[in-house]
Amino acid sequence: MGGRRARTEREWSVLVTASRMLLERVPALTDQLLDELTLHSAQFDAAVPRDEHWRQINEAMRYGIEAIAAPRTAPRRDLAYAEQLGRRRAEQGLALDLLLHAYRHAGYLVWDELLRIVSEEDPDDVPLLVHTASHMWAGVDRQATTVAEAYRSTEQSMRRRSDERVQALLDALLEGRSTPGLAARAAAGLDLPEQGRYAVVVVRVERREGREPFRRVAVAEGMRFFWRMRTDCEIAVVAFEGETGLTELTAELVRPCQGPGGVSPVVDSLSGLGQARRLAETALRTLPPDAQRIVRLDERLPTALVVSQPELAARLIADVFGPLLELDPADRAVLLETLDAWLEYGGSAGRAATRLYCHRNTVFNRLRRLEQLTSRSLSRPRDLIEMTLALDAFRLTPG
Repeated sequence: MGGRRARTEREWSVLVTASRMLLERVPALTDQLLDELTLHSAQFDAAVPRDEHWRQINEAMRYGIEAIAAPRTAPRRDLAYAEQLGRRRAEQGLALDLLLHAYRHAGYLVWDELLRIVSEEDPDDVPLLVHTASHMWAGVDRQATTVAEAYRSTEQSMRRRSDERVQALLDALLEGRSTPGLAARAAAGLDLPEQGRYAVVVVRVERREGREPFRRVAVAEGMRFFWRMRTDCEIAVVAFEGETGLTELTAELVRPCQGPGGVSPVVDSLSGLGQARRLAETALRTLPPDAQRIVRLDERLPTALVVSQPELAARLIADVFGPLLELDPADRAVLLETLDAWLEYGGSAGRAATRLYCHRNTVFNRLRRLEQLTSRSLSRPRDLIEMTLALDAFRLTPG
């Protein structure tokens, strides 16, 4: 199919003459359009100050009418103004469908007025004007397209800036900043109560090529997740609803988040997120780097005490495992692995032997040797506590 039919010289003359006369009527058309837009929707007056709206309609109409009869090579001031207006209306919050309605309704008013002018001046020229209608409406469509593109681009940019501001507020809370009003602004931006039940999850993530990407929990019953990415971990702020709590949270995390990860206790406000993050990181440190599970701090408190005090942990290792550290590494590893299995199975030598693929008497022999080397007895509660904490310290503290 071909393009629009070119305008004849006579049609061009009629259109130019009518457009020049129409420019004198723009103030009256502006009044009419502004009144009709206000009747169509109260949002126009709510979003745009009336004086500003009148001035902008007046300018947009003038540029549009000038463009109708302008040569194709002339600068499109109507499009430049439409772009400017699209950005402004997005910033003001006027709905895009109302903005497009305004442009198209202005087009109808302009066309009706052109017909009236030609009918008044020379009715025989009306058919000539009608032949130019497609050119005029093509111009209106281009203006509408331009204003919509500028509006959407600005809206997207505003949304991105708003998201960035909210994320910055959330980061500040996680860092434990005490800026006045910070929690209230974050609550408004995230649509969360300032006082509520929250927990923080920290999951260690290795971002190496070839590894399966980390899968965030997006939605869960009774929980809202707000994730933040760090270099070596992912952090989630979890907002609880109803009776949902840490039990449901850890169950939800087990499937997509293989770990290692730590979960904080519940805090009662957004301002407590900094403390919650630190406690979640402490819970994470109670797991070895190759662990594939998520643990709650309240289930790992003794170990958390050890990893939170590296200097004391080093002293504990030296005091309890001193002679053990002088053994051949392979021999030492066997003894500690036996102790670990025995502790894991609640002091059952038989079950520990099954895990270690050895006889239960072998387990007893290794444990007795361990007692001799450490000068401690696994049957004495205090000695057992020291051995257990020393084992955690040895496995989890660096160096």
